[in-house]
Amino acid sequence: MRALIIVDLQNDFMPGGALAVAEGDAVVPVANRLMPHFDRVIATQDWHPAEHGSFAAHHPGRSPGEVIDLDGLQQVLWPTHCVQGSRGAAFHAALDISGIGRVFTKGSDPRVDSYSGFFDNGRRQATGLGEHLREEGVDEVFVLGLATDYCVKFTALDAQSLGFRTTLIADGCRAVNLRPEDGAAAIAEMAAAGIAIAASTQLPWIG
Repeated sequence: MRALIIVDLQNDFMPGGALAVAEGDAVVPVANRLMPHFDRVIATQDWHPAEHGSFAAHHPGRSPGEVIDLDGLQQVLWPTHCVQGSRGAAFHAALDISGIGRVFTKGSDPRVDSYSGFFDNGRRQATGLGEHLREEGVDEVFVLGLATDYCVKFTALDAQSLGFRTTLIADGCRAVNLRPEDGAAAIAEMAAAGIAIAASTQLPWIG
C-alpha cells in the first residue's frame, strides 16, 4: 500500500512567510494533483510553542542561520515561525486539505527541534507516524514538501530507515539553501541512502 507524505506546506514556509522558501508555493499544485492517486495521504505540520529554543529571537546576539548547542544537539537557529495556532502555522490556503487523511504535528517540545515527521532531532520521541503507517498496511511512501534540505530530507531518511520503500518526489520539493548547494546535497544524501528520486510525472500509475 502506498502513502503520500506531504511535509510542512505551511504559510510561514511560503513566499512572504517568516521562513520563506523560494518557490515554496509551487509545491502545492503538485501535492493536490497527486493526492487522489494514493491509498493514504499524510501531512506533517511544524507546531512550535512561542518559546521554542530553535528561534534566534531567544538567543541574544545570535542570528538566524547560526548553529548553537540546544540541549545536547547541534541546532540551526531560525526566525520565529509556525507558532502554534498562528496563521503562519496554518496550511497554505490552496492546499486541498480534504484529501489529507491524518496530520502529524512536530516540534512542540521547546528543548528539541523536529525536522522529521517521524522523530524529533534526537530521536528521543516519536510522533506516531511510523506506527500509523504500519497499522494502515503501508509499505511504500512517497515524500514531497518543504524543505528539501531539512524536514523533507529527514522525513525521507527516517522512512527509509524504518523499512518503508521510500521515493522522493523531486519536483514536489524546494530547498531553504542556506548555502546554494544544500538542496542538491540533500538529494544526493537521500539517493546514497537508497531512496529513489523521481519526478511526479514518472510515477507509472498516475495518468
